[in-house]
Amino acid sequence: MTPPRQIRAHYDADTITVYQAYDPAIAEPALAAQTFVPPFKRERMTWIKPSFLWMMYRCGWAAKPGQTRVLAVSITRDGFEWALANSCLSKPAEGETADAWRKRMDASPVRIQWDPERDLHLNRLDHRSIQIGLSAEAVDRYTGQWITAIIDVTELAHQIADHREADRTDQARQALPTEHPYPLVPDLAHHIGATA
Repeated sequence: MTPPRQIRAHYDADTITVYQAYDPAIAEPALAAQTFVPPFKRERMTWIKPSFLWMMYRCGWAAKPGQTRVLAVSITRDGFEWALANSCLSKPAEGETADAWRKRMDASPVRIQWDPERDLHLNRLDHRSIQIGLSAEAVDRYTGQWITAIIDVTELAHQIADHREADRTDQARQALPTEHPYPLVPDLAHHIGATA
């Protein structure tokens, strides 16, 4: 059984892959610069997602307006863990007052949400996937320090969608990026509400 709230991602000893989907007007300059540059707006919260299938759910296999280019963004694990350590959950912690939570959220540059994970057909699963919202200092660190590579995986998204629609489920599943449970020290897991 998959734990209710667990980070699953494609990662190695130094980096972790997160996904974002944008219009070509943002994606093309980002690919060229290998970081996010205008017209990307640093003053807005930007959401990164380690789950490929949750990204597919969000962007409709790269078919939704404004999300037709899917980017796999490799970032340092140090940066990723800084984001988690400097985050606030999108809901109050158990026993926390709404006022205390709002103050904590206002002071944090990172927001954490746990949303239902999706299967290959984008059906809702019982366990959850993490979404990480970066703002203020976190966006500056993301664009200026953490990113090690940006790859366009739009064609991969289309290929998997085509396999799925043609009932080639095995081919679709084999083409998915490999994701494993991401190791967290206990204090960090507790801070973000992870259950494994």
